[in-house]
Formats: sequence, C-alpha cells, structure tokens
Amino acid sequence: MSGPCCVPAPEPEPLGLGTIRRIGAPPATRPPALPRKRRRGLVDLPGGTFARGDSTGEGYPADGEGPVHDVTLPPFRIDATTVTNEEFARFVKATGHVTTAEREGFSAVFHLTFTGDPRDVLGRSPDTPWWLGVRGATWRSPEGPGSSIRQRSHHPVVHVSYDDALAYCAWAGTRLPTEAEWEYAARGGLDGARFPWGDELVPGGVHRCNVWQGDFPEVNTLDDGFLTTAPAKHYAPNGFGIYQSVGNVWEWCADWFSPTCYADCAAAASSAGRAVADPRGPDEGLTRVMRGGSFLCHESYCHRYRVSARSSSPPDSTAANLGFRCVADVAPTAPHAG
Repeated sequence: MSGPCCVPAPEPEPLGLGTIRRIGAPPATRPPALPRKRRRGLVDLPGGTFARGDSTGEGYPADGEGPVHDVTLPPFRIDATTVTNEEFARFVKATGHVTTAEREGFSAVFHLTFTGDPRDVLGRSPDTPWWLGVRGATWRSPEGPGSSIRQRSHHPVVHVSYDDALAYCAWAGTRLPTEAEWEYAARGGLDGARFPWGDELVPGGVHRCNVWQGDFPEVNTLDDGFLTTAPAKHYAPNGFGIYQSVGNVWEWCADWFSPTCYADCAAAASSAGRAVADPRGPDEGLTRVMRGGSFLCHESYCHRYRVSARSSSPPDSTAANLGFRCVADVAPTAPHAG
C-alpha cells in the first residue's frame, strides 16, 4: 500500500494535524563549523562517494527513491542518536522555547496509545483515522494530558516540528542533516542494503529496529517490546556507530521534498560524468523531507523503514513519532607553521 504515510497528512483546524504555512522559504543556512569535541555524542564521518537510492525496487513510485545515483559528500559530524527528551529539556530550560504543538494546543497521537479524557480528542485525520488530534499532546506529554516522559529521558523527543528542530540546532551550534548526509550516515557503509545492518529485517530472529509487528493499525504483538518509542540506544548501532536510523521515529532533514529530486540528480551526474557533489534538494517546496520510518511502520502499509525510503511533511507538522538528529561541519585543520 502506498497511501499516506504514518505521520498524519495536513488537515484544516481543528482536526488539523499540521497546516502548510511556508512555501519557498529560504533553506536553512549552515552554522560555523564546530571545533572537534565541542559536543559530545557527535560521530565523525569521513565523507566520500556512495550510491543513493533504492537498489531493490521496493520503493513507492510517488516517493521518488530512484534512480540510484552516486553522491559525494565532504566529511561531517552527526549525532549518534536522535535528540532525546533529556537533551531537549536542557534546551528548553536554557532558552524558554515553546514548541509548535504547545503554541497550537494540540498534536497527533496514535489511537491505541491515547488513554485520556475523550473530550481532549479534537478529531481524527480522515485519511489516516488511527491518528487523533489531541489537545495538550506535547513533547512533555506524548500521549496527551496525563502522560509523561518521566521514565523516558533517554527516548527520542517527539511532537517537534521542523521549526522546533531548527531552534534546537541554533542553540546547539549544529544544523539538520541534508537528505544525502542522512542516507550516507544511515547506511553505515553498506551501499545497496535495505537496512543499516543488511537485507534481512530480523536477522537470526533478533530485532534490530522498532517497527510495528502484527496487524496494522489495530493489533501490535509487541514482539520487539515497544508500542511507542524505544530508548535511543536500545538497538545495536550501524557500521558508523549511528543508532536507530530506521524505525523508532521519523527524522527531519533540511531539504525541501521533491519526488523528482533523485531523477534530476542522476541526470546531472550523467551529464557531468561524475557524482553529484553535496546535494541540498530543491530551493522551495511545500513539505520538508523526513527519513527513517517509525515505530508505526509495517510492510503492509508503510514500508518506509528501509534506508533508501523517503517521505515528507509540512514544516509545522507535529506527531508522536516525529523527531530529529543534528549534524555539524568539520572545522578545517589549521596548516602547520613551517
């Protein structure tokens, strides 16, 4: 099935699980490169050339996962994990930031996880009725009023919009990854593989990521132990030391989304006779790229927890399965005096 993905589509308020507000806004600028060791948790990646896109033919045509094409990236640094509740709480304490969901007064909660007062349910998304618009659902209360992150400090922060992610990055001296950087890091050096660890979803019967098991969207057998998010380091990292780049939560990327972006890059590479260098996506658009899938993805409905899979959402979308991780440029090495 290739219908709407597991982050709800935008609808008019009050059902609203996100509204389109920004068209053609300038892309986020890169902050100055961070000196090495300034932020703990950032993994140094060497950059280089890799094959971007769907090598197995499993992508949804409308997502534009192909054709596969070579991309070259300079060295950069990326968070080993998605930003956690503990890290986001430090940011909020330091800046007083109020998230999009807090300002709007509601966010999207998966129907099986909501246990609050029915009067707090403002509506359902008509295309994805398992999503409820819940009054008071925020990063602090992921399932709505009465829920808490008290025991989830090391879980990924959720209910954060693209704008919230940018605000965090500005405070941390980082930025959001480009889509190309995200895929390079997520692959962990395995070009052409479905997942960060290889081609088999559950190798040797061992779960390697947090996705849906059972009959979506009504029955989750919880074979991996989680109905919602897992701790950000629960599963083994990939070959680059990156944790849970697929499953658990969707991750915002810097790029505007276009279903023809890969085709355009492949044509440019063919014309130039070399790999595309550090692509940034289109200059404008309606939605921003998000990558990696989430705990709600299942092959029967949303097979987008493969490393090549793409999706997108409006910049002010917020939901219980949407987070982010940060990157930074590598500071140039000063030449030796001599």
